[in-house]
Amino acid sequence: MATRSVAWLVTGGGTGLGREIARQASGLGARVAVNYSRSREAAEATAAEIGGIAIQGDVASEAERVVDDAAKALGGLDVLVNNAGTTVHVPFANLDGIREADWDRIMAVNVRAAFVASRAAARHGVHSILNVASVAGLYPRGSSLAYSVSKAALIHLTRGLAVALAPNTRVNAIAPGYLDTPWWGERRNVAQAAARALLGHIPSLEDTAAAAVSLILNESVTGQVLPVDSGANLH
Repeated sequence: MATRSVAWLVTGGGTGLGREIARQASGLGARVAVNYSRSREAAEATAAEIGGIAIQGDVASEAERVVDDAAKALGGLDVLVNNAGTTVHVPFANLDGIREADWDRIMAVNVRAAFVASRAAARHGVHSILNVASVAGLYPRGSSLAYSVSKAALIHLTRGLAVALAPNTRVNAIAPGYLDTPWWGERRNVAQAAARALLGHIPSLEDTAAAAVSLILNESVTGQVLPVDSGANLH
């Protein structure tokens, strides 16, 4: 797949990792649609910075429409990045602390939206899909049990879609560990996280996005999940 004049859609692309993926895609010459649900100002600023477009829509209920709007605006769709995600912060042992409404919302955004968006993108002939999972989907940890389960489901969805959409569409995922972004706020200590990593530092947004882009562009990789955590889970 040529890197130039390629149309990308990044869900949740106005801030954090999604923003950095959109920036790197633009740097390769891609035309990029940045989806957002509520962060309009950030998404429009990102779109303006990279010469892209911003598309509003809550992927929990509007994923298909968001994909269709992006394909229409960009004149097609070659790459889909399912980056939008949500969580609640509840200790695993506190089962009563997770409301059923929170569980349903997390599954809708983190799993169902990725499936619906991928299905819609396949109709537009998408070449590559990248799901942003988490090391919490590989190990029972993270912000909540519901989040961990949703990311485990997203990882299995990645493998299932790779089978379902072959040979025309490749589907891969990255599984980031700790990232120093507003997503976490002050809930975790960067120094402690770095001390747990074999490489002695937490991954940067730039390195994590670069891992995603490398999977998107590699024509010989599908159905794979790449942890990006500086070796923290091998410690």
